[in-house]
Amino acid sequence: MTIIKMFFSIIAAIFMVLPAMHVCTAENMPEKGSSFPSITLLIPEKDAERAYLGLTGKGTFTIPQIKAELVIVEIYSMYCPYCQKEAPIVNDLYQAIDRKPGLKEKIKIIGIGAGNTTFELDIFRNQYNVQFPLFADESFAVHKKVGEVRTPHFFVLKMNTDGSNKIIYSQTGSIQDSARFLDLILQESGLK
Repeated sequence: MTIIKMFFSIIAAIFMVLPAMHVCTAENMPEKGSSFPSITLLIPEKDAERAYLGLTGKGTFTIPQIKAELVIVEIYSMYCPYCQKEAPIVNDLYQAIDRKPGLKEKIKIIGIGAGNTTFELDIFRNQYNVQFPLFADESFAVHKKVGEVRTPHFFVLKMNTDGSNKIIYSQTGSIQDSARFLDLILQESGLK
């Protein structure tokens, strides 16, 4: 067993024994039908990730700057055993979007690692072969703005031409079936 696998096993065991650390504060969590809070993220260094999101340059960006009609935001933690279990399902969702003609330009996925550093994101990305951009939230700033949701939590944002957005899906836990989830968000958004 490699050191990294042993590390993940120990951390997963600890988190299975301890009670959940992230408690959802309902008064702060953005709900379906509302706008997603304004958050600032670093523009990815990798050319492929910048191109995927439709971004250029360096510095920071906000979610409405992503070139997409729908943005799926996964709030996760590399130490969350449920997030680790969910990674292959989210990867399947990414692949399903990529395979459908016309959808890969309209729907983008990002992951925000609550309490995770860039180093930890790289471990998670490599361990689970994540193809979409992951962003560090080391200080829990984003996590606090979204109501300290449990992980994994999925928000689906419908982007408006005026730069605003509307949450059409907000749920903690597994999306369970990537094809069914994709059908659900297409139906909720009216996107074809």
